[in-house]
Amino acid sequence: MSDRDEDGSGATAAQDTQDAHAAHDAVEQAWHGVVATARRTAAEGLVVGTSGNVSARVGDLVLVTPSGVPYDRLGPGDTVAVDLEGRQVLGELAPTSELPLHLAVYRNSDAAAVVHTHAVHATAVSTLVHEVPLVHYAAAMLGGPVRTAAYARYGTQELADNMLGALRDRTGCLLRNHGTVTYGSTLDEAYDRTAQLEWMCRLWLTSVSVPGRSPSLLTRAQLDEVQDALKGYGQPG
Repeated sequence: MSDRDEDGSGATAAQDTQDAHAAHDAVEQAWHGVVATARRTAAEGLVVGTSGNVSARVGDLVLVTPSGVPYDRLGPGDTVAVDLEGRQVLGELAPTSELPLHLAVYRNSDAAAVVHTHAVHATAVSTLVHEVPLVHYAAAMLGGPVRTAAYARYGTQELADNMLGALRDRTGCLLRNHGTVTYGSTLDEAYDRTAQLEWMCRLWLTSVSVPGRSPSLLTRAQLDEVQDALKGYGQPG
């Protein structure tokens, strides 16, 4: 046995190689999920063209869709990743212009995924209210009544700061005259919250469009009851 093996260096090197492969696989899998989710937002009408963006966190890396590239053109070799300070560490394509928004979520929550869209009904509602009326208990899935963040130009730190205020104790919000932001522990969860928010906004717009009628709204107590019930929702384990 060599001295290298006796002092454990060989085992350490092997473990380092194994860890590197595992990290590479995790990044590759996350990028695949980011691209698939971004394509889903386009396929289901939540974005048009290259609007909106998606990201996922893997350790201290944030994998994010690039700026101005159609999602159907992205492949495994187009991975874009930055660190939590926004420094690009993977890829040649420039990250989305909304990078400050994504990084703000990761720095201030336990999020593992963020979805930003320009969903039509939710964006329309963002121009009308400071908070989405409690027309349905789906609001409980986003942590409570969904707020609208004050307007700021896209891609700015001001927009990211406004968003953080609206996201306080929530997992989703509207951006005034802009769109939506949701986050979750997985890309599927973040996307589902986006879809629920868009549906809820569409529901409210439909209900208020009936002449001479006003929709009934839930009380905060009723919403709190739903939030308690949701704690036991789904399959065990």
